[in-house]
Amino acid sequence: MDRQSFENVWDALEETPAESANMTMRSNLLIAIEQRVRSWDVTQAEAANRLGITQPRLSDLLRGRITNFSLDTLINLAALAGLTVRLDIVEAA
Repeated sequence: MDRQSFENVWDALEETPAESANMTMRSNLLIAIEQRVRSWDVTQAEAANRLGITQPRLSDLLRGRITNFSLDTLINLAALAGLTVRLDIVEAA
């Protein structure tokens, strides 16, 4: 059996480079939002209110349920959390 090496976990799990890129961006955003929300040191209800979502939805975010959030939704939540999202575009290797 040949040993494979991947840039990140999504390259190994997703079928196409596009799907891998999408999941990589989503996971990076989800982690950044989760860290910001936890830094607020408020109840989940208050944090959800700040983000304009329900408490169960916030719970999904804090538990890392990435499949429940689109890239667009995460970008919007990042802005509401006071984060700036920047996209770097480079040529494929």
